[in-house]
Amino acid sequence: MNIIPGETYHIYNQGNNKEKIFHEDADYIEFLKLFRKYVFPNCDVFAYCLMPNHFHFLIHATEGSAKSKPVGNINLSELSNGFRLLQSNYAQHFNKKYNRSGSLFRQKIKIKSMSGGDANYGFVAFHYIHQNPLKAGLVTRIEDWKFSSFLDYAGIRMGTICNKELAFKNIGFDRDNFVEESYRAIDDMLIQKIF
Repeated sequence: MNIIPGETYHIYNQGNNKEKIFHEDADYIEFLKLFRKYVFPNCDVFAYCLMPNHFHFLIHATEGSAKSKPVGNINLSELSNGFRLLQSNYAQHFNKKYNRSGSLFRQKIKIKSMSGGDANYGFVAFHYIHQNPLKAGLVTRIEDWKFSSFLDYAGIRMGTICNKELAFKNIGFDRDNFVEESYRAIDDMLIQKIF
């Protein structure tokens, strides 16, 4: 996919055959460390959520995101290549740790531009990503899930992955009522559009 600076993208993938990609807290932490190394330098992050068998990121592309890089006999954007390296390095770590082999992730990562028509795409994706653990029944309150950016926006944790100011300007969520707004139901038809 052609990455355009200034656009926002919903980027997600899941374990091969919907298998778990995280078994314990240390796995989530390792994935985020690798994310910081391979993806973070070339984008602004608006939101993220790591789930037991998949992940979501809401990424704002920068000039660095869109730069083309030769990888083998193809050219990839720095953003696409960063996610390729993230998944590859994490899979190697995971396979070694759990004495397994083979593919950990589905072959193709999904990258969906949020500029595709509906002005609410980014807003819906932002809140959907944070609601994911609640909707999946992993927690009874969104703030109980440690591996998402919700805690940073709610002021519970001072994480440094998300560019909260840029997210506020681009997404337009209610900063003063963020937690309350995050619990509002999102229409299923709107959710389908972000995938």
